[in-house]
Amino acid sequence: MDKIAIIQARMGSSRLPGKVLKDIAGKPMLFHVLERVSHASLLDGILVAATSDVSDDPIADFCQVGGFQCYRGSQFDVLDRFYTAALQVNAGTIVRITADCPLIDPSLIDQLLVEFENSTLDFASNRLPPPFKRTFPIGLDIEICSFAALERAWKEADQPHQREHVMPYLYEDAILKKVDATHAFGTGSRGFKVLLLDHVPDLGDLRWTVDTPQDLEFVREVFSKFPGRNDFSWLEVLDLVQTNPELSLINADVHHKNLLDIDERNQKN
Repeated sequence: MDKIAIIQARMGSSRLPGKVLKDIAGKPMLFHVLERVSHASLLDGILVAATSDVSDDPIADFCQVGGFQCYRGSQFDVLDRFYTAALQVNAGTIVRITADCPLIDPSLIDQLLVEFENSTLDFASNRLPPPFKRTFPIGLDIEICSFAALERAWKEADQPHQREHVMPYLYEDAILKKVDATHAFGTGSRGFKVLLLDHVPDLGDLRWTVDTPQDLEFVREVFSKFPGRNDFSWLEVLDLVQTNPELSLINADVHHKNLLDIDERNQKN
């Protein structure tokens, strides 16, 4: 069965509506995500998972014009959206990427896929929410799971945050133990085998995602430093922000959402 990246996208962001199609260096943000993910050599395919709400028609239109595969499903039950999308494309391994990460790095996707396959895991990621510690910049987030694990979560998860954030059911009860500086493994009470890939040194305070106007300004500035390119690596971005620390001040005051934050509209359903 195939290794498929499913890119979660919607127009209805609460802090920056329509953000996934905002212009960055002359192209919609979603284009940059798709382009960069497509360079991951171990993937067999990419699918955009938008919602069935009419507000996401522009995403479907963008995908149709650009020749990108698009699935549309539940607006608030994102776990159901991912599961049914994975069913549609016969995915054996699912790589979850969100469309607000235009600096996502294909080499990290490949690295985590190798780790996932070599260790016979149910779930692997390069970031987990508290009480775990994030050590990669926000915006390089990758989650990988087997279809069997996703299907079990789809059947069993019953909390709003588990449905909206897709994969918490797989890792939230895991107790992880470090085996070296960058690898922590564990198995939770639900039996899922979990890997957290860390980075040394800790870069978890860097914010490279797009959720606010300040974030968008930051990312536009980054792209402007690599004119005509969409293949620059995350390490090149790291060198850029370390050489030009004023760039990180653009969105330094933005508060990152936590795992238990869910869409207020979902609470009314």
